[in-house]
Amino acid sequence: MTNPDLSVTLAGVTLKNPIVMASGTFGFGREYGQLYDLSELGGICVKGLTPRRREGNPAPRIAETPMGMLNSVGLQNPGVDDFITCELPFLRRYDTAVIANISGDTPEEYGEMCEKLSQAGVDMIEVNISCPNVKAGGMAYGTRPELAAEVTEIAKKHATVPVMVKLSPNVTDITEIARAVEDAGADAISLINTLRGMRIDVNTRRPVLKRNTGGLSGPAILPIAVRMVWEVANAVKLPLLGLGGVSKGEDAAQLLLAGASAVGVGTACFADPFAPLTIRDELAALAQAQGLARISELTGAVRPWQN
Repeated sequence: MTNPDLSVTLAGVTLKNPIVMASGTFGFGREYGQLYDLSELGGICVKGLTPRRREGNPAPRIAETPMGMLNSVGLQNPGVDDFITCELPFLRRYDTAVIANISGDTPEEYGEMCEKLSQAGVDMIEVNISCPNVKAGGMAYGTRPELAAEVTEIAKKHATVPVMVKLSPNVTDITEIARAVEDAGADAISLINTLRGMRIDVNTRRPVLKRNTGGLSGPAILPIAVRMVWEVANAVKLPLLGLGGVSKGEDAAQLLLAGASAVGVGTACFADPFAPLTIRDELAALAQAQGLARISELTGAVRPWQN
């Protein structure tokens, strides 16, 4: 039995396999690059970038939960210019797609970053309109269709590479936001970002996180991610990067079947830094066992019950 072709296409960008490292969980790849060749990955979505350096939120800002974790890091990053100067050349040593994730406080900031990153030569830009951990910007843009559309239009106007918009699950109807960014010209959509959550220390009676709430990620949110990817896949014609709770090959297959073209892996790396490679190999084995010639045959192949 021949091995299936693992390559996929996301908004015109060819990935050697469908495994993409989710933004915020992989840094800029340097630490993981000491453990294995980053060229083994389909793509790396780098830590969220802002126009200027950010120190992020005060600690404690990460906490474990049953089947996951809460984070309120607050977009700590060196700024887009430092990334272009210091981190992008390192990533370009590897044969993997580089996706820059960006967040801004104004639509104009998104436009400025898109222009800089396009000129610097990233393969794609992921526009984060859905971060629940900052006081301004992302959260508002990701929950209102007209604001999501405005940011998307400006990003597309200034970018010369594909623009992928990252959606928030913290909305009443995620398809409404998806349609808005599609109409505004987005080339792809990624979903889902973290769900807003909270933990309280019953002895101190204080929230575990200094900012009180944070984003929930990990295996607990996989069923929500699968459902939302399926809903969005049926609402728009754009390619999707599905993420949220993937920790094994079958998880990745579920997101592909629901309609994703590629799959993001994030929190799983904190428990096992080799998780992306294991998930890739398990996904390949599943496809081979089902007699598939190409992993892309899984995309959108779910057979829902007709109720």
